Amino acid sequence: MSAEDVFALAALMAGLATIAAILAGAYKRRLAFQERKLAITATQTAEKAAQYASEKATLEARVRVLESIVTDGSFDTARQIDALRDERPSDGAGPAMN
Repeated sequence: MSAEDVFALAALMAGLATIAAILAGAYKRRLAFQERKLAITATQTAEKAAQYASEKATLEARVRVLESIVTDGSFDTARQIDALRDERPSDGAGPAMN
């Protein structure tokens, strides 16, 4: 092996090491980007979950109010009154309402 061959081999090895370092740096930047992207997605997901939980609590409160209205005894009376209104003849034969 001549001195020129040794010099060429050293230059080739230095070039390969440089290329490997550049590729490793690019890979590290890509991983850092994916990590930031994942953190942002996790934050957004947590915010949405909090919004859904708040909305769920509001809806549950509304359902409780509706259940109390339906199970209240006066609701049945109002329904009976509405049923009587529906049974009234609509041909004008009934008493006039002023």
